[in-house]
Amino acid sequence: MNDLMTLIQNRRSVRKYEQKPVSDDMLEQVLESVRWAPSWANTQCWEVIAVRDAAIKEQLQASLPPKGNPAYKAMVNAPVVLVLCAKLGVSGYHKGNVTTKFGEWMMYDLGIATQNICLTAYSLGLGTVVVGLFDHDKAAQVIQMPDGYELVSMIPMGYPAKSGSAPARKAIREFTHYEKWQSK
Repeated sequence: MNDLMTLIQNRRSVRKYEQKPVSDDMLEQVLESVRWAPSWANTQCWEVIAVRDAAIKEQLQASLPPKGNPAYKAMVNAPVVLVLCAKLGVSGYHKGNVTTKFGEWMMYDLGIATQNICLTAYSLGLGTVVVGLFDHDKAAQVIQMPDGYELVSMIPMGYPAKSGSAPARKAIREFTHYEKWQSK
């Protein structure tokens, strides 16, 4: 448990990468962590596109606003960009009907898969940053995503050239309630 907590506490969003390729074996280990992520009723609604091709990464970068997104350069400088997509209408559904107050559960499932990606990559000496600010439809065209799926996020991944320090975190007592909601 201690090793896991160390990974959780030390992982950072990385936006600058060394120009060193990520091996097929390392990529496979990261993808294996997605395979074992929990999901709604084991639907495993995720699809992952691993992009190494420079021209495709440039097209994906074009879906980001050039100003206001600190991951803009990371999209082309990272050796690999993982594009996470979800099959619609399965996670959070039973017999074709939505079963939760929140409807689609795929964002939750992909969030868990994303955490697995980031922690596994970090354990291998790699850095990642989760990118969510971009034109999703434009990026979906780049990867030729079929109907019935939603492109959720993109994750540049590679060897960190620079890593920051931990941002301030709330104390446990600031967000935890016991037995019922308690005024702070």
